[in-house]
Amino acid sequence: MNKSNDILLHYLTRITVFFVFIFSIYLFFAGHNQPGGGFIGGLMTACTFLLLFLNFDREKIKKALPFAFTSFIAIGLLLALGTGAWSMLFNGEPFLTHYFDYFELPFLGETELTSALPFDLGIYLIVVGIAVTITLAIAEDDQ
Repeated sequence: MNKSNDILLHYLTRITVFFVFIFSIYLFFAGHNQPGGGFIGGLMTACTFLLLFLNFDREKIKKALPFAFTSFIAIGLLLALGTGAWSMLFNGEPFLTHYFDYFELPFLGETELTSALPFDLGIYLIVVGIAVTITLAIAEDDQ
């Protein structure tokens, strides 16, 4: 196996991954009031992992990011379903009823917090877990 030693490609990948990840976090938080949210934020984050896996060896990435991406799927499902069931179980309202309120937070001032945020986080984790698991399964088949 011939290992590439392309320093410029590795350097640019690190910079690109940083900016794409920051943009995915922005899309995640903008999602409940604007286009975006857990799904597109999760896809963008999965793209950052894909870039890393394409440019560095799998062992180096697994050492730097020791996550079991399949557990992201289970945690995300529990979080999304739990957020949806919360309104039904504790407030007697329909499944996935949306709640919001304004809170005074340190350094942020008056901030709107919504029940859509933990639901979006669940979707985010599901999408990242599935996309990276599929990518790794395809990569392992090639070897």
